[in-house]
Amino acid sequence: MSVITELGGSFSPGRVGAMVLRYIYLLRSSWPRVADLIYWPTVQMITWGFIQTFVSHSSAPSAPMVAAGSLIGAVMLWDILFRGQLGFSMSFLEEMYSRNIGNLMMSPLRPLEFVAALIAMSLLRLAIAIVPVTALAVLFFGFNLWGLGLALAAFFINLMLTGWAVGLLVAGLLLRNGLGAEALAWSLMFILMPLTCVYYPVSVLPSWLQPVALLLPPTYVFEGLRALLIEHRFSAGDMAIAFGINAVLFAGGLIAFLMLLESAKRLGSLLQTGE
Repeated sequence: MSVITELGGSFSPGRVGAMVLRYIYLLRSSWPRVADLIYWPTVQMITWGFIQTFVSHSSAPSAPMVAAGSLIGAVMLWDILFRGQLGFSMSFLEEMYSRNIGNLMMSPLRPLEFVAALIAMSLLRLAIAIVPVTALAVLFFGFNLWGLGLALAAFFINLMLTGWAVGLLVAGLLLRNGLGAEALAWSLMFILMPLTCVYYPVSVLPSWLQPVALLLPPTYVFEGLRALLIEHRFSAGDMAIAFGINAVLFAGGLIAFLMLLESAKRLGSLLQTGE
């Protein structure tokens, strides 16, 4: 009942803005945090970009695929997915580290406003990370991610929805289990990585595993990227399927977060966020 009440309650953009401002001040006060946002995507892009350059010049059978930019494009889209989830989770972990969750939940801030602020910070962190990386990709390898046009918008929305759904689940588990579940913020997306077919088509997977891969929205995004760059074909139908699955996952993640929050309140674990 409380979950239903929360979903239907009043929503204050002002409180969301106040939380976003808090996270911006935290980010601005620590240059290592900003440097970390830019460093890892840049290292990944350059490393895989040079691998792509090497393979395209030394392996003729694979040249059409890698020369089309599908490898470096997949690296950058994967980083959008991972950074979207991590940006959400890291802002939440900031509150866990400072033992501030209990204070926030006793304030007028509503859980949905808290989630909206975490989503906004996920987008801000991602922008800091991905904008310079896309410029470097053009400079080093002549690959323009923005050149994907409207397809990029479809890819981006689906990847972010998946990242936020996973972030909501992780946040709920952190509330319920404390920082003992912190590893999930870093590892859960990598556990899903082999099934989302980031660097290879679904057909590479064993036949019994392919239906499982097709239940994950990012699979459609990475398959769509390869189809766009190699075959010059964009499947709006596949993106619609991915969006439908994402809608279910995001709603499920939100409900799980609210239910785990209620459970944490009942058990009194909001003030005990240690291991």
